[in-house]
Amino acid sequence: MREFSAKTREENIEKFPHHVYDVLIVGGGINGAGIARDAASRGMKVALVEADDFASGTSSRSSKLIHGGIRYLENLEFSLVFEALSERAKLFDIAPHLSHPLRFVLPVYEGARVGMLQLGLGMALYDLLSLYEAPELFEHLNKDEAMQRLPMLDPKGLKGAYVYSDGYMDDDRLVIESLRSANEMGADIANYMKVVEAHYQDEKITAMTCEDVLSGKQYSIRAKHFIGGLGPWTDIFADNVLKKWRHILRPTKGIHITVAKERAPLKQAVVMFSDDQKRIIFGIPRHEMVIFGTTDTDYPGNPREVKTEKEDIDYLLAVVNKYFPGLDLIEKDILSSYSGVRPLVDDGSSSEGKTSREHVIIEDEQNITFVAGGKYTTYRLMAKEVVDAALNSFSAEDRMSFHPSDTDKAINPMVTADLHREAMRLSEVWARNSKFSLAEIKILAARHGLETEEILQRERASTKSIWQLEAKHAAAKTMCLNLRDFYLRRSPLFLSEPDHGLSLLPILEDLFADAARGKELLEQHIQQELRWRQS
Repeated sequence: MREFSAKTREENIEKFPHHVYDVLIVGGGINGAGIARDAASRGMKVALVEADDFASGTSSRSSKLIHGGIRYLENLEFSLVFEALSERAKLFDIAPHLSHPLRFVLPVYEGARVGMLQLGLGMALYDLLSLYEAPELFEHLNKDEAMQRLPMLDPKGLKGAYVYSDGYMDDDRLVIESLRSANEMGADIANYMKVVEAHYQDEKITAMTCEDVLSGKQYSIRAKHFIGGLGPWTDIFADNVLKKWRHILRPTKGIHITVAKERAPLKQAVVMFSDDQKRIIFGIPRHEMVIFGTTDTDYPGNPREVKTEKEDIDYLLAVVNKYFPGLDLIEKDILSSYSGVRPLVDDGSSSEGKTSREHVIIEDEQNITFVAGGKYTTYRLMAKEVVDAALNSFSAEDRMSFHPSDTDKAINPMVTADLHREAMRLSEVWARNSKFSLAEIKILAARHGLETEEILQRERASTKSIWQLEAKHAAAKTMCLNLRDFYLRRSPLFLSEPDHGLSLLPILEDLFADAARGKELLEQHIQQELRWRQS
């Protein structure tokens, strides 16, 4: 695949003032990335700018699930669940290295707000809405069967359990792979480019001035239309840049904790309810760690300042230990935590838990289209709808010159479902010619498919860790500019390693420009996010 590096970024920045783009997309999270890929697939001339690193906001701080949202059935959001289940199947197909099927166990206890019969009907409906294309259909377990499936469960009051299929993903890498795909199709993309001003003609935006956060230089980018995929920054951006705007969001905070698999040996995911039965907490096993989360509380502050608090930790530990008293998890067992802000659309609901996850597309008369809300799983479909809406601002002649949307093919052509299996088979061959173990090579192959062969070509006699190869790949192919961005959004080091991967700094820091600044940014993030340890 084409280079997508710091050099690419500089080249794109120099291009920006010399073109009139069909669309300028503001925001490099999952919505912006999906929109860029969709628009570029239609043959549109696309520019995208992101004020920080790609996926630096909500898009790297989700529960990392590919799911239909079984709890939304209770709110009668059948169309949302159907869409999400359809897109779940699509993601398993087009991104097999980023999305993986997983079984979820939902234990049912005496006094549960939703009983066994009602849950059973919901499970049947869930499989029906998936058109029976789930990796496996649901199961009903009695108490003994549930304890066999999850021996660590609290048996007191347990009536049984249901087991159903959904999946987990690498949310940050899904953003970046989508941007790489857009880059392949000709989109001009740059991170660390902040919009500071909009320019109008006849009350319509015709250009935006963007500041290179790294150099301080400003560039004017002209476009026929503008699209905002800004997540929880939608209202903040619109207040600062547009002439008029009415707030649309009800942001909520969600935090997660990570634990070593040895300390929480879950073989399948588990669905837990809070004491008030209003919130769901997941336990999600991954190959590097187990994630527990999430919380769901209104958050009126700046999304950039969100952090995990001591009460968030206490809340999650209380729920987990209630379901698994034998684990007796304490703060010291927590490897790491992460916090984010969901950009929910304010629909007037009485509580954050009842607020719909449906997305909203706003075709603003100032020549800008916004998307807000929605589920991560449906990002590809949302992107198509956003570009369709944006096309209403184009002339008939322009619309005729574009192709139909074409995003249902593999995000990375080196990792189709068949090629992913081929990469796993080739792992033994690659391991014979590498200093790294077969297990390490298999992790590379699982993450990168046939692109692993190119990554291994960067191996040298001085290479000491597989993470050096990952860092070199990140710098060359994912526009990763510094150590912080590698630790947080190109690898699981911060979340999965007991020392957050800091022991690797001596062999990684020279692979990125301005290593001192990168280390400082990483240390600042660790200090802010893990401040709860000092409470």
